[in-house]
Parts: sequence; structure tokens; C-alpha cells
Amino acid sequence: MKRAIFQDVASAAKGAASTIAAEARAAIAARGRFTLAVSGGHTPWLMLRELANKDVPWAGVHIFQVDERVAPEGHPDRNLALLRESLLQRVPLPAGHVHAMPVESADLEAAAAAYSLELRKTAGSPAVLDLVHLGLGPDGHTASLTPGDPVLQVTNTDVAPTEEYQGRRRMTLTYPALDRARQVLWVVTGVAKVEMLRRLYNGDRSIPAGCIRQDNALLIADRAAVGHRSAEQHTGA
Repeated sequence: MKRAIFQDVASAAKGAASTIAAEARAAIAARGRFTLAVSGGHTPWLMLRELANKDVPWAGVHIFQVDERVAPEGHPDRNLALLRESLLQRVPLPAGHVHAMPVESADLEAAAAAYSLELRKTAGSPAVLDLVHLGLGPDGHTASLTPGDPVLQVTNTDVAPTEEYQGRRRMTLTYPALDRARQVLWVVTGVAKVEMLRRLYNGDRSIPAGCIRQDNALLIADRAAVGHRSAEQHTGA
């Protein structure tokens, strides 16, 4: 896993936005489109606001969700609400290029299958996303792949519903979908993440995040998350 360490949350968010913008330009130049899957969390909203100001050929961008809470349309618990506020309302993205997880459905299994199909229609069969953005929870979870959830064992579909976690069921991309991505961008900030970030970086497969392939991954972190007293930036493993 390559990494770049920044002074603080704001500079990490800017660095992540610059990385996504560069990948978008390269993918659209090479293949005519850029498929991006975004996770929730505080730092990503800063990252997405920065991304809105970058030079990106938005007409070629498709945005998917890595995961979403099962909650009504417009509910503040929804990642989609903050995604709209931070990015979608700020850029000229074609309406049909925003692929929201259908978590309002009464049949979550069928809804997950429909989202898997939507992925394939846009990103190929099997679906290969250009870039997947991931965060890291203090318990080692990423996406909505949480410790002990049966979804960790799902290998026959790219999208699946989860059991309840912190008061909500969720829909999430599964390991196969994440592992096929051309690039995984980890964005991890804050002192609460130090121990789990160390375990992730060392490939500890006892935590959900540690089971995701690392050869195509870039970690962007602030110095608090890595326990550094001063910032450093590098791209070596």
C-alpha cells in the first residue's frame, strides 16, 4: 500500500480530492468514463467539497455509493443527503450519472441485486470501478463491512444488505466489488484511528478493513491518524 501523510484533516481532504481529480481525467482520457464509489464520514464531505472545485470533465463521471444506511429519502442519516450537499449540487454531473443505493425498498435483497445490475451496466461485467474511496472505523470496519456481520462472507454478489449496526441496517459493496477496483483510496484521519490504521497498513486480516487487497491501494492520512508529530508525504509502500 502506498501512502501520503498530511499535516491535518483539511490538507488530507485536499490531497484526496486532487488524487480523485487526476484519476478522473486519466480514466476519461483512456476509457471515456470514470466510475467513482464514495463512502460516508466527516472527512469525505470535506474531500468532496474540494473535489467540486477541481478541473474534472464531469460529463464522463459516474458516482456510486460504497454503502448507505437504510433510512427514508432525505433523512439526515443518509450518506446521499451529504453527498448531494457536498458535491452533487456543486458540479454539472448528468442526472443519470448519480447511482444512489435503493435503500427505501421493502425488499433489500432484491434492491441489492438491482444495484449490482446497475454496477454491471455502467462498469462492465464483472463490474470494475475506477476508484473506490474507503474510510476506516475505530472497530476496523470499512464500507458497511462490520465485525461479525454475515456480509463479510458474501462472495457471490457485489452488493448486499447487512444486519443492524449502530441502529441501522445498511447496504454495502462486498469484498469482490471492492477488490476488483482499479484503485482503492483510503482516507483516514484522527487520533482515534491510530491502532486500526496500524493494523490495516500491516494487512491484519482479523479486522474487516484488512481483508481488502492492498496492491492497488493508496492511503491518505493526517498525522494524528498515524501518530506522527510532524507531517510527511511519500508514496512508498
